[in-house]
Amino acid sequence: MMRVLGDPVRLEIVRLLTDGRLRTSGQIAEHVDLPASTCSYHLKQLLVAGITECWSEGTARYPVLRRKALDDRFPGLITAVLADYQSAAHP
Repeated sequence: MMRVLGDPVRLEIVRLLTDGRLRTSGQIAEHVDLPASTCSYHLKQLLVAGITECWSEGTARYPVLRRKALDDRFPGLITAVLADYQSAAHP
């Protein structure tokens, strides 16, 4: 999990997902300014690590942060990682 969260692109995706809005992988790819295939790779890494889950509505699939599950198992981890990331990214 820490290896997956150690990547700046994946941290940006996690930061984006913290607002709880549903976004398709294409919308996420646009936000992080990556080709869809590269973004899909990062989203799969987050899914396999248990950081996100996939929510489906019809044919659309939405990556969703497993915030409650992560906070229950690792209290404060996401908050701490994102706080450190944000301070480093936005001094």
